[in-house]
Amino acid sequence: MDAILFNIVLFIRNAVQLYSFLLIIYILMSWVPSTKETKFGQFLAKVTEPYLGFFRKFIPPLGMIDISPIAALFALQLINRGIVQLYFMIRGLL
Repeated sequence: MDAILFNIVLFIRNAVQLYSFLLIIYILMSWVPSTKETKFGQFLAKVTEPYLGFFRKFIPPLGMIDISPIAALFALQLINRGIVQLYFMIRGLL
């Protein structure tokens, strides 16, 4: 049971980490507007915009600077750490 739980936690952590990398790439691509029109840029927009849009509802841009991606990445890191803590709590109960 512990090995299965560990593998599930590892899969979720890796998925969250991969999504974080996709967000960072998308954020960096925003500095070069022509990259958003590529197929890869459109794919990243479809994958990341719904998540970033959630944070943009609560955090408006400060002039020309959009800080909502920072909050989005911070939230993903909190989720990653929370998953590990939850795993150790559950493991302690078994």
